Amino acid sequence: MIFSVGSGATATKSMASMASSFSLMRYTASTTRRAIRVLGTAKPFLSTVNFRRSLCRMSATHDEEASAIAAAANVDSGAPTIFDKIIAKEIPSTIVYEDEKVLAFRDINPQAPVHVLVIPKFRDGLTELGKAEVRHEQILGQLLYAARLVAEKEGILDGFRVVINSGPDACQSVYHLHLHVLGGRQMKWPPG
Repeated sequence: MIFSVGSGATATKSMASMASSFSLMRYTASTTRRAIRVLGTAKPFLSTVNFRRSLCRMSATHDEEASAIAAAANVDSGAPTIFDKIIAKEIPSTIVYEDEKVLAFRDINPQAPVHVLVIPKFRDGLTELGKAEVRHEQILGQLLYAARLVAEKEGILDGFRVVINSGPDACQSVYHLHLHVLGGRQMKWPPG
């Protein structure tokens, strides 16, 4: 995003002083009264709203990255994941699809009107797609087919997205391979 903010001392604040989310939000609040203009847009109010949304996304991205780094540090602990607890019915979930090898349930933090997670019931070392081996071919195919069945059940077969985050750089926060089935709205490209 390219933007320009008024003139004077506030426009020349260094990026270092805006490093934390708090500083960035404070800086935004102090400049809200000024016209924030995204180049190529003739609607200053919408530009201000979009700028604020970008700041929220930056803060959320930072939280996701921190969660992913923390999760990656504990990946080899052997402790049950939240998904293991959902499979064991220790944690309630809204199940959308289930068979002997796959479980699909609604995400508690949906990013689309339809957001369902599809997981293998047995990890078998498959904590992330980057750790897949030849022996995992069958379950990987079953997960993708289950994603298709979920899309059909949810009425989004005409347009849906399947996302797999693999590793901390992709913001994977639960080290139990899972597919996100997203739909019910127009998807954008590029996704990341």
